[in-house]
Amino acid sequence: MNMQHPDPGSVPVRDAATVMLLRDGSDGLEVCMLQRNLNSDFVGGAYVFPGGGVDPGDAGPEILEVCHGRTDEAASRLVGVEHGGLAFWVAAVRESFEESGVLLAAHPDGTVVSFADGTVAARFEAHRADVDSGRRGLAEICRQEDLRLTVGDMHYFSRWVTPLGAPRRYDTRFFVAAAPEEQVALHDDREVIGTRWLTPRAALSDHEAGRMTMIFPTVRTMVALDRFGSAREVLDHAAAQADVPAVLPMLRDEGGGLRLVLPGDPEGTGGVYDAITGEPL
Repeated sequence: MNMQHPDPGSVPVRDAATVMLLRDGSDGLEVCMLQRNLNSDFVGGAYVFPGGGVDPGDAGPEILEVCHGRTDEAASRLVGVEHGGLAFWVAAVRESFEESGVLLAAHPDGTVVSFADGTVAARFEAHRADVDSGRRGLAEICRQEDLRLTVGDMHYFSRWVTPLGAPRRYDTRFFVAAAPEEQVALHDDREVIGTRWLTPRAALSDHEAGRMTMIFPTVRTMVALDRFGSAREVLDHAAAQADVPAVLPMLRDEGGGLRLVLPGDPEGTGGVYDAITGEPL
């Protein structure tokens, strides 16, 4: 096995969360994709879903108080931890707000937060900058604007763990949520420099043709999403899942280049993939 890190066992595995913002377009299901900054030291230039590491503040009592529709107990049971599971949902909401400007939140009467009014949009752009910089927390923004994070409408879709040997490793929970019609996704021009809404089929086609780059979990997630005809179908599927097993690819050098192997062949494709393209071999 060709290890990319000189001491693979020393690389910590960090909890992370990402959310696939979904909508229905003229050609069917569309997903929001963000292009990472070309100078990023992690997958620079790649197209990703909004997401990042779970921070300690994502599990604090202040933020849990403004979550609606899902308890920490229920969330923890779903993601397979004793407690603190709701932090994965909160991290996904926070990262979506920071990176794409989309805030998955609603007022107590269920009205989704809208940025249609220019004054409101400007105010939330300032909130976004504050949360991104760490000047203020998302809980404080919610209290000020009388909002609740709609974690009950976000559903756990999949879980990917970075292979042993990678220089950075993450245990990432993937979520799905309907993109609010009252908001427009727009990259932050710092961590991410581009925003595209794509059908899974178009994303895979562009990746295969070299017009865009996606990392392995993103490619395989797009393959999974391509089975669905609408955002509602994806959400219903994710909501009905009682068990979401972790996918832990193994990195191997088989002489012809790096290969990623999915133990147990969960996709029924033979279980061996090109580490660069993400395509089955």
